[in-house]
Amino acid sequence: MAAATDDYEHYEAVVVGCGPGGAAAAARLADHGVETLVLERGTEAGSKNVSGGLLYAEESAPYTLADLFDGVREEATERPVTDYYIHNVAGNSVKTYELADLHEHDTDWCDAVLRRQMDSWLEARVHEKTSETGGGVLTNVRVNGLLREDSEGRVRPSDESSGRRGGDTASNETAKPSRGPRDGEIVGVTCDELEPIAADLIVAADGVNSELARDAGLMDWEEPDEWFQGVKAVVDMDPEAIDDRFDLEPDEGAAHLFSGDLFDGVRGGGFCYTNEDSLSIGTVFHLDSLVEREAEPHELLDALLTHPLLAGWFKNEYREREYAAKLVPDSKKVAHREPYRDRLVLVGDAAGQMQAQGPIIKGMNHAVTAGALAADAFVAARGDPGSEAAGRRYTTMLEESGTMDKLRPQRYELSRTLGENDAVTNAVERVLESPLGSLAVGNPIADRLLQRAYNSPFLVSMLPDTKTGYVSLPTVIAEEHGKTIHWESDIEPPSLEERIGDLTYDTDVGNPHIELRDESVAASGAAVTACPVSAADFGGGCYRSEVVKTNGTEETLVSLDTQPCVECGTCAIVADTEWEHPRGGKGVDYREG
Repeated sequence: MAAATDDYEHYEAVVVGCGPGGAAAAARLADHGVETLVLERGTEAGSKNVSGGLLYAEESAPYTLADLFDGVREEATERPVTDYYIHNVAGNSVKTYELADLHEHDTDWCDAVLRRQMDSWLEARVHEKTSETGGGVLTNVRVNGLLREDSEGRVRPSDESSGRRGGDTASNETAKPSRGPRDGEIVGVTCDELEPIAADLIVAADGVNSELARDAGLMDWEEPDEWFQGVKAVVDMDPEAIDDRFDLEPDEGAAHLFSGDLFDGVRGGGFCYTNEDSLSIGTVFHLDSLVEREAEPHELLDALLTHPLLAGWFKNEYREREYAAKLVPDSKKVAHREPYRDRLVLVGDAAGQMQAQGPIIKGMNHAVTAGALAADAFVAARGDPGSEAAGRRYTTMLEESGTMDKLRPQRYELSRTLGENDAVTNAVERVLESPLGSLAVGNPIADRLLQRAYNSPFLVSMLPDTKTGYVSLPTVIAEEHGKTIHWESDIEPPSLEERIGDLTYDTDVGNPHIELRDESVAASGAAVTACPVSAADFGGGCYRSEVVKTNGTEETLVSLDTQPCVECGTCAIVADTEWEHPRGGKGVDYREG
C-alpha cells in the first residue's frame, strides 16, 4: 500500500457483506491465511437478506457451500428438493409438468433455505475462520463508499454520493461518465460507523443494491428491463402437514413453479418451496412489465396464494410469518463481464450474477463460486504488479470455470434479437390466440414435446423474455391439456397494512435513506404501484400520490415516507430518487429472509 494510506487502519482484505458470496470469499481468504475483515450492515448476517430460495450445488462448479463449510446442509438449510414441478394455469384449469430432468441437470444437491437462519450460521463460521488471521466479522456497519488515492498520493473518500447512479451494466464494456469525479485508485472503503479502512483487496458482496459497485461506476439503475422483482411470504405449516399434503418423506422437499394467466398478464411467475416447518411462496416478475401493467406486487402474490390449486395444501389454514421483497438482477443482461476495478472485485448480486431463465432460478450458488474464486485470484496474483492483477485473474477464472457462460449464455444472445422483436412476438401471440394455435398445442404429441422442452437446459437457456413464454403459451397449455380444479379457496391473506405492521424495523429517525428528487407523476408515479409496500389505494406505504391544489389549479404529486421501506431498491429504478441503504442495523430486520 502507498504511504499515503498509513493513516488508516489496514487489512489485507475487506469483504463487504456476509451473505453466501461474502462468506465464501472470507472463508477462502482465511483458508489462504489472508488477514480478512468482514463488514456486515445487518444486526447479524441474514437480517437484511431475502431469497426465494433454493441453494444449488452444481457438479460442474469449482466450489459449493458445502465444500467451504462443513455441516452447512445439516445445520443451516431446510429440506433437500427432491420433487420439482411447473404448473401451467388458465383460470381453474391446471396442467402440470414434472421438471426432474431440468432440476437434476448438473445438480449435486439442492436445498431450500431461509436466509436469516443460514446466513447467521455462516457468519459464526466466518468469524471463527477470519479471527484466526487477525480479522473477524463486524456487524451493524454500513460501507457507504470507496476510499481513493489520487495521482498526487492524496487519499480521500469518493466525491460521489453512494446513492447516485454509476456505469452502464447493459454493455459492461465501458462505464458511462458518472455524475461526480471518480478519479484515483480505489484503495479502501468508507463507512458510516467507522473511520475509513484501507485494504489490498475489497470484495463487494453487498447485494443487488451495492453501494460499492455504483461508486466504482460498474453498476447503474437505469433500465427496468434489466431487473426482476421478487415478493415472498413465509407461511407457517407443521412438518407432518407438509409431508402429508405434498406427498413427501421427512427428508424430502418439493419445488413448485407457476405460470399462465393468474398474474394479470405480467411477465414472470410464482413459486412454492417446502421448508422444515413452513412454505416459501412468492412471485418474480420483470420490473418493466410490472411498471407497464401498473400491477401491484402484493396483489399478484395474493392471486397465487388464493388460487384453488394451493387450497389443497393450506386446508383453509393460513398463517403468514413474514412478507418480504427484493430486487433481482437479470444476469443475461447485466452480469458484469469484467467485475472489478483497481483493488475492488464484485461477487454475487453486486456483479449481476443471478441466473433467471424460465424455470431456472439460481443465484446463491454462483455467488459462492464467485466469492471463492475472487479469494483464490487474490492469492494467485500476489506477485503480479498493478492494482488490477487480482481482478483480471478473477475475471479469467469466472470464464474458465464456465460460470459466465451460465450467467450470459451465448444461445440467449443469439435468440433475443429475433425472439424479442415486437413484430415476431406479436405474430406468435396471434397464432397462439387462433384456432390454429389451439390445434398445434392441443394434440398429445405436442403435449409430450412441451414436457421435453420444459426439461431441456439448452432450450430454456435461449428462452426470450416475452409474454409468450410466461403467460400466453402456459395459458393455452392449461386450456388444452389441463384438469379443472372444482374446489375454491377460502384463504384471506393479510392486508398490506398488516404485513408491514408484522415486520420488524429499527427506524433511523431523522435520517431518511431515500430522497425523492422529482415529485411529479411522470418521473416517480410508477413507484406508487411497483413498490412492494405501496399501493394506489393505500396511504400507509412508502409511496403515495395525492392531488394538491395551488392557486386554483390541481396537480397530482408523489410523496415518500421511508419508514415502511423494505430496502428492495425498486424505487431507485422506477422513480427519480437519491437511494442508499440505511445506516448499520437500521431499517427492516427480517426474521426469516
